[in-house]
Amino acid sequence: MSKVQNDEKGGGRVYFKESDPATRYPSVTTVVDMLPKKFLTRWYANMAADLALDSIEYLQRMADRDRVGAKKWVAGAAWRYTNDRAGIGSKAHDLFERMIRGQQIRRQSLDLEPYRANFREFMDVVKPVLVRAEDVAWSDTHGYAGSFDAWLRLRVILEDDGTWTLDPENVSGEAVWVNVIADWKTSKSVWPSVALQMAAYAFADRIIGPDGTEEPMPEFDGAVVLHITPEGWTLVPVYGPQLRSAFKWFLSLRYTLDWEREGSRKALGKPLASSKKELTGTERRG
Repeated sequence: MSKVQNDEKGGGRVYFKESDPATRYPSVTTVVDMLPKKFLTRWYANMAADLALDSIEYLQRMADRDRVGAKKWVAGAAWRYTNDRAGIGSKAHDLFERMIRGQQIRRQSLDLEPYRANFREFMDVVKPVLVRAEDVAWSDTHGYAGSFDAWLRLRVILEDDGTWTLDPENVSGEAVWVNVIADWKTSKSVWPSVALQMAAYAFADRIIGPDGTEEPMPEFDGAVVLHITPEGWTLVPVYGPQLRSAFKWFLSLRYTLDWEREGSRKALGKPLASSKKELTGTERRG
């Protein structure tokens, strides 16, 4: 059986097997986080600015009592928002897993009910067939692991340009089944980096189930991202050629992570020489 925990030394998460706890691999998301996210700097600043402007009188009273605390409250605006959204996202992912496995789910709380309704509509329209869900993709070849949301089979028409058209009922008489790695996204937007994440799963060495059993990773025809929000859903494909290309970029990030955690610490030797400054008597006494 595989387990996951936070990496206290390097940050991020690591996976390991109970049978071999010494061998620990970074999670797929930790590797993808090596991508620069320049847009986040402005977003963090805007979140802090909005909080300050929307509560300027309260903030002034707080600052009068505790300036350091007020500063931390404003600075943590983006983190608190992200943390709250992550909580809803985790609950939604659990809901999606139970639904895709065929469980009958009743109406949910106000914050989750839109997700339930939209995921139900997705299943009714697309009619995906679940093969596996929430298993671990494991790669000894490149040293990483991660839990994928689902392995699905979809019925599609293969177009001449390599794209797909959904045809779950085979109305055309030409539909074929394709195997795809699927990822559920409840964030505000879907970024191209999700292709890196799904490529890592698709090209891992093998799958590890909850009971610890392992089997070789099959060949996938592509991947899909289900972007689902309270307002609706969109199913976005990543076709085979793009998935293979994304995996090459993922491996570049995997090596970048090694640089951050190991290479950068050993790159520079001790100074061979440095300037010598003679201290004054005052400096010596100080």
